Amino acid sequence: MKVVIFDMDGTLIDSKKDITISINYVREKNYALPPLSEDFIVEAINMEVRNLPKLFYETDVYEDADRELFETHYEKQCTQNLYLYDGVVTLLKSLKNEDIKLSVATNAPTKFAKEMLSSLEVAELFDVIIGADKVAASKPDPSLLNAILNYYDFDRKQDKAWMIGDNSKDIKSAENAGIEAIFATWGFSPSSDFEVVVKEPKEVLNIVL
Repeated sequence: MKVVIFDMDGTLIDSKKDITISINYVREKNYALPPLSEDFIVEAINMEVRNLPKLFYETDVYEDADRELFETHYEKQCTQNLYLYDGVVTLLKSLKNEDIKLSVATNAPTKFAKEMLSSLEVAELFDVIIGADKVAASKPDPSLLNAILNYYDFDRKQDKAWMIGDNSKDIKSAENAGIEAIFATWGFSPSSDFEVVVKEPKEVLNIVL
């Protein structure tokens, strides 16, 4: 058995516009702060070590009021400007045709991930779509990946698995879970010095098949 686990934002889909709109909505409504740019927000999200409440809302902790307002706004916003990266659908269908097991591990809440992927008509291609709200810790902790591997009754002696993502947290989560990693540069991160890098989705086939 072969398993391919995808990160979502910045790997499968470009969601930065809607994320930015919702973060800026909270900034304006709760703090009267000026808007942040998409580039700043994507860079902050991809940082390995960061304090997002400080970067986004200038608070030391993620206040409940900010979380609730963001989630209420994002639930309606998250599919407004969403799109799949070029070549992703072809890649997913090609892997599926080869009987490769496909899943999604995202640090986003599960309900948003399922809604977003469903709106793009690819949710049915995945066996598992799981967000950080379903496990004890988010990536780079291996909990998300281990939950998916357990779903498949993954046998480390005879099965093989890859994590495909666009930042260091994805790569480290794969390392922590004891599986291979592939760094994708077509999305949120245009470059990487990681050992295994793919510039286009179709390049994944050369590694996995």
